[in-house]
Amino acid sequence: MAALSIEDEIKQKIREVPDFPKKGINFIDITTAIKDAPVMKKIIDFFVEQFKDEKIDYVAGIESRGFIFGMPIAYLLNCGFVPIRKPKKLPAETISVEYSLEYGTDKIEIHKDAIEKGKKVLVIDDLLATGGTAAAACTLIKKAGGELVGVGFLVELEFLKGREKLPQDIKTVTLLKYKE
Repeated sequence: MAALSIEDEIKQKIREVPDFPKKGINFIDITTAIKDAPVMKKIIDFFVEQFKDEKIDYVAGIESRGFIFGMPIAYLLNCGFVPIRKPKKLPAETISVEYSLEYGTDKIEIHKDAIEKGKKVLVIDDLLATGGTAAAACTLIKKAGGELVGVGFLVELEFLKGREKLPQDIKTVTLLKYKE
């Protein structure tokens, strides 16, 4: 019997929860994959392999699941980690970007001094859905003076077309793609 691809192995570990957080939504629950140490290692190693030649200065993880992947990726790439947070979570002076949601707006922030001008930054999160948060994170990195070199996601819901909102001149990597 042939060995499973990394994608199939990880997809088998991900739980899909119907009607969460509301009816009609099929929630992709990554917690069942990341509790499996060999699977977690494969996920982290995948992203490190994808971006190892980019000479990254910082990995920026989007709150909160981007922190799960961002820290070990930063460690293995021998670079710093910058948290991208929701408002009023960071103690020092911040810069922010507001973005549209289906019903209203939201905002994300980083410390004003988090990224020195011209430093290369990789943005990491668990899921690319409609792309609003990820696009705002990319804008935030540029606003802070960083050079955005890539974005990485464990899961991409292709049918929501979030990738279209991301800068097209950077490397965008997803490990698992869901067509519907």
